Amino acid sequence: MNIYKLLQVNRKIKSHRIKFLGLYLLHKFNQRYLAVNLDPVLACNLRCKMCYFTDADYVKTLKGQFKPEELNQIAKVIFSRALKLQIGCGTEPTLYKGLPELVALGKAYKVPYISLTTNANLLTEEKIEDLLQAGLNEFTISLHGVTKESYEGFMKKASYEKFHQAFKAFAKLKQKYDFKVRINYTFNKDNFYELKELFDRFDGKSFDILQIRPIQKIGNTEYNDFDLEVLREDYPRVIKQIQDNCKEHHIVLLASKNIPEKSAMNNSSLIYDYTFCYISPQKVWKEDFNWKAETFNQYSKRIGWSKTLFSNIFKSKSALRSRSYRLNYEVDLN
Repeated sequence: MNIYKLLQVNRKIKSHRIKFLGLYLLHKFNQRYLAVNLDPVLACNLRCKMCYFTDADYVKTLKGQFKPEELNQIAKVIFSRALKLQIGCGTEPTLYKGLPELVALGKAYKVPYISLTTNANLLTEEKIEDLLQAGLNEFTISLHGVTKESYEGFMKKASYEKFHQAFKAFAKLKQKYDFKVRINYTFNKDNFYELKELFDRFDGKSFDILQIRPIQKIGNTEYNDFDLEVLREDYPRVIKQIQDNCKEHHIVLLASKNIPEKSAMNNSSLIYDYTFCYISPQKVWKEDFNWKAETFNQYSKRIGWSKTLFSNIFKSKSALRSRSYRLNYEVDLN
């Protein structure tokens, strides 16, 4: 399954009414439509300056990891409705010892696309291959700086050399396995312009997708300069250069053409809150979802989920506006 073609289709369908009609029908006919984002362990080995793991008080609230039997139960009640399983959604999943088993569990429930979001510092060639053999489809790698100085400055406790070793392993294993590597680059006014050096420092054959996203406030982070106005004029020119580089290397680019105003509505994300399913040792989807005793279908029936999806077909965009700010990303499939 090409998840990026689905993202492109979502952008091309402008009517939110058609999208909610599609969700309603998928739900009624027990089809997959959920993006399940699962944190198996609430911990991280790094202290990135743009991440809430630099907030000592908040980190104290992040405790726990799933037991294998708990993950088996979660898989039983919800994986059959998952279109995509993303392992790692704000914490570092490679700290979880049973990671290959979790990937294999997703495949046992025939989840079409399984990705792993990681800072890659704990990945070795052997560990990467174990995950690929378990059925992993994609590695999503967090990157906050192109140069060694910037990378290790923003991603405290990280090793630039270990990061590049992982990408060398990706390039090698791509000759044997069919999988994708995606770079998620979070930019601010201090690391944006070095994006022009990305393809000088990283092998274009080692990754397949590049997402460029602006810094957002996600807590009391060490780095807290969120003003991007100084970049607004130069942003389209730099992105155009990156776009040309991506086309040359046949890489999918996820980036907005301009830095949007904060008041701009992302029409493509109106269905986000109805497809996104977050799972961690502290929360499984909705607060009142008793996942240990009821299935996704049983809970959905109890709360009238299908009625909610159906009623959204007739609501205005303003009434459905997502609670969180998300950018409109162009999906350039080359």
